[in-house]
Parts: sequence; structure tokens; C-alpha cells
Amino acid sequence: MMLGEVLAAARKSGAGMEDWLARAEPEIWAALGEAAEAEGVDPAGYARMAVADFSNRAPEEDWATLMGRIRDARDPGQACLLSMITWRLRKPTSSCGHNH
Repeated sequence: MMLGEVLAAARKSGAGMEDWLARAEPEIWAALGEAAEAEGVDPAGYARMAVADFSNRAPEEDWATLMGRIRDARDPGQACLLSMITWRLRKPTSSCGHNH
């Protein structure tokens, strides 16, 4: 998958994302499912939130890390989305249930 395809899949539905993420990174897929359930969204919704949150709130050093991963990855789209999801999974959740 290309970067645009991965991000489009995250925006539109979870089907394409689940096809590769569940197989390629089962631990991340499981963590994403748990986090999504805790926030009352489906996995695709959580992925969309991860992309938006990273885009809006990630500090410069996280962007630099992301660019390095994309540059070095065999599949830049997967590397991008995985990085954004794992970034959001690591962020503390506030008492209202949303990452801040």
C-alpha cells in the first residue's frame, strides 16, 4: 500500500487497514482494538484520530522520527500509519477518555 492509500483506508473504513495490520502487527492491532473500544469508536475511527492527533499535536522530534521511518521503510504507507497509531497509543489518556 502507498501512503495515500493507507491514509485513505484509515479515513474511510477499517477493512483495508485490518487486512494488513492484523497480519503484520497483531500486537498493535490488539492494542488499537482495546484503545478504540475504551474510547467508544471502531478501529478505523481510532486510526483516523491517531492520524489527526499526530498531524495536529506531534512535536517536531516525532515528525523527524516519522520521516526517517518512512524514508527507510519498504512500505512507507504502513510505516506512517503504524507510527501514528503507536504514537497515539503511547499518549496518556485524560479522565474524559481522550488523549491530550
